[in-house]
Amino acid sequence: MTLGRRAFFLIFPVVLAGYMLAALSVYIAQRQSALALEQARLSQQFDHLAALFRNELTQSRAFLYTLLEGNAVRLFVSEANEAYRSNALSLRLQQNIGSLSEDPKKFTSFAILKPDATTGYYFENSEDPFAEIGEAQLALARRLSAGSQVRDWTYLYDRQTRPVIVYSEFIDPVTFSRPLPSAKKNALLIQVAVEPKQFLRLQEKLSGEYGTAITLSNTTRQFLPDDLGASVRLAPSLFANLEVPASHRSEKAIRLKLLLCLGALAMSFASIGLIIALISRFITNPIAALDLQVTAVMNGKNADIAQTDSEGEIGRLTGNIKQLHDQSQQALRLVQHTSWTDTLTGISNRGHFNALAAGVVDTITAEGGHCSLLFLDIDNFKFVNDKYGHYVGDELLKVLATRLQATIAGITASRQLPPAVLARLSGDEFAVLVQSTPGDGTVREVSAAILALFSSGFEVRGKSYPVTVSIGVALCPLDATNLAELISNADAAMYQAKTNGKNRSARFSRALQDKRDRVRQIQDELRLVEPDEQFHLVYMPIVDRRGTVTGCEALLRWVSPVLGNVTPDEFVPIAESSGLFTKIDWWVINRAMSQHQRLKALFGPGTILAINISSAELYSKSISDYFVACAERYCLDPDTVEIELTETYAVKLGDQLHHNIESLRAKGFRISIDDFGAGYTSVRQIIEYTADTIKLDRALVDNLAHTKSLPALKAMIALCHAQNMGVIGEGVDTEEKLTMLEAAGCDQFQGYLISKPLGLHDLSIWALKRTAEMAGDMDGFEQDGRRRAGSSRLL
Repeated sequence: MTLGRRAFFLIFPVVLAGYMLAALSVYIAQRQSALALEQARLSQQFDHLAALFRNELTQSRAFLYTLLEGNAVRLFVSEANEAYRSNALSLRLQQNIGSLSEDPKKFTSFAILKPDATTGYYFENSEDPFAEIGEAQLALARRLSAGSQVRDWTYLYDRQTRPVIVYSEFIDPVTFSRPLPSAKKNALLIQVAVEPKQFLRLQEKLSGEYGTAITLSNTTRQFLPDDLGASVRLAPSLFANLEVPASHRSEKAIRLKLLLCLGALAMSFASIGLIIALISRFITNPIAALDLQVTAVMNGKNADIAQTDSEGEIGRLTGNIKQLHDQSQQALRLVQHTSWTDTLTGISNRGHFNALAAGVVDTITAEGGHCSLLFLDIDNFKFVNDKYGHYVGDELLKVLATRLQATIAGITASRQLPPAVLARLSGDEFAVLVQSTPGDGTVREVSAAILALFSSGFEVRGKSYPVTVSIGVALCPLDATNLAELISNADAAMYQAKTNGKNRSARFSRALQDKRDRVRQIQDELRLVEPDEQFHLVYMPIVDRRGTVTGCEALLRWVSPVLGNVTPDEFVPIAESSGLFTKIDWWVINRAMSQHQRLKALFGPGTILAINISSAELYSKSISDYFVACAERYCLDPDTVEIELTETYAVKLGDQLHHNIESLRAKGFRISIDDFGAGYTSVRQIIEYTADTIKLDRALVDNLAHTKSLPALKAMIALCHAQNMGVIGEGVDTEEKLTMLEAAGCDQFQGYLISKPLGLHDLSIWALKRTAEMAGDMDGFEQDGRRRAGSSRLL
């Protein structure tokens, strides 16, 4: 007879009958107590509901006060520049609001209302990027403005709007303090609206549980002793009431009956355990033997569960547990191998590398020793992926991992060193951790062996691919004492190797650390910079073939009180990569346009003002509006303003960026491509450029400014002319370059042969001298019947 039948025939009928009789007695005696217990539970839930509401109210008030105590609201209110406030300060205020929200998905809104109850600023954390303040909230603002209160809260919960707790407070826009009731007419109204999500969830839960809605009113509700209901005060003038219908109480009685029946069944099964002693010879001993085996396996004393000769349930249970144990062990080994292994190459992944390398570094730091981290990055790997396909790129990585593993293992084995830790970190990045003493030549040998794998390209399945490797090396504990810092330093050394020409290794050094510190210091100073105090503009003239000044390029200069003179080549890339260039760009645009009239006074009304802007600015749709606003402010014709973009950036213009540039051109502004020839330019890209002017890069001018390159230079300039684009030669610092560019058909010239960049005062002096010299040239032309040669042509 099976175990189930034995339990059924011997125990279950008697125990079940006894507990069913007990359950019936409990139901008769405890029905009223259950109703009272339900009433107590409902009251407790309502107390929790009130606590949640008050907590949301307190949080909305704290949220408002936290924002008012910070600088973001004060700067936004006091900023006079509408464009700067609407862009930079509005973004900063939005970031502050987001940082204060504990739940990023929770609806929170912040509004600044002017004295006439119109919206000065509104932001809400919702899925609608064009959301505006609701009419209900505006009506509340108008009502508060007409009253005498300077602060108040309101719960807006009508069906047409989102239920929110609105906390309102008036502030003086000058002193930023709470005004007197008599001075409210000039005060700003600040409102914070918070959706009480937890309160609403509990309200919905209770309504669904009791089958009726919770009502909110200004008065409390009284209930009869036999009624089931609750009322609680949420706030001084707001109450929540719930009257449970009679049908729900009868459902509760049915549930109580069902619960008692289920309890009787559960107690019946539990009581069976008390009678196990009566049938121990049939059940207990086999189970005890199996339990001993399972315990031994769990404690590690045995590796497997032995199959028993027992029949029936115990024998099958032993076999099933043994099979389950075997499957679990196999799954555990598979999961562990998968979680630590890179799926493409089969070597360790980043997680496994971090675990192994961190252990090595911690041991070295605590007990002494040395290790070296080699950070590898494959040069031109993206080119292989793009040209030959990702399948070839994946195959290259797999073959590389195999060769790296064999090469490094051979070196460590020959030197009798611990096995190196090799891993693929991500993409085409690999890491090698070698435990060796500095100066013993191990790192040098490993680096040389890795570089040798790429000596003639990298061969995969009989075909060579044009990839190399850049290696960065950092030592522990000389360069770092923890894994994160060690990886960061090795990564910095790898980028130094790329900067030095790729296909080489570079050791982390103090110079690299100083460079990183310099970058961080520049970033810190840029965050605090006051443009009017530390920035100034210089102008570099542009002349035509007759020597007439046709335009000036505005160039930014920074004199920091902490860093001294910082060149644009140094701080501009840092500002762009750190997202700090918007404020700088807008300052340059405004300042250059404000000084354009003075340039026209020096060189004529048709003088072109060339302004370089950050490539990242073209992602912003507001840049076009800002150019138009500045042109109108300073009474400038847009066709006298030329916006310079780098050639490398123009090559990768997307649809949106191309649209922004075309918008600027449509408004009359000129577009020029700066540093033309510095990147990888194809004939198709030259044809597709939407620009008015091409500025030949100084490096290109240096390379082509000799007689044998004249045909190529002529062809390039002729192609630009065919596209209706003027050509300016940059870097003109010798007569030879000037002569070659003129012979090739270049339209205009710029460089130190003409003038170095000058401030407005020095530029005025240069213009006077130039006017006098050109007048002398004209006299000489009239006397001699020919134009003078040499530097008098453009100087």
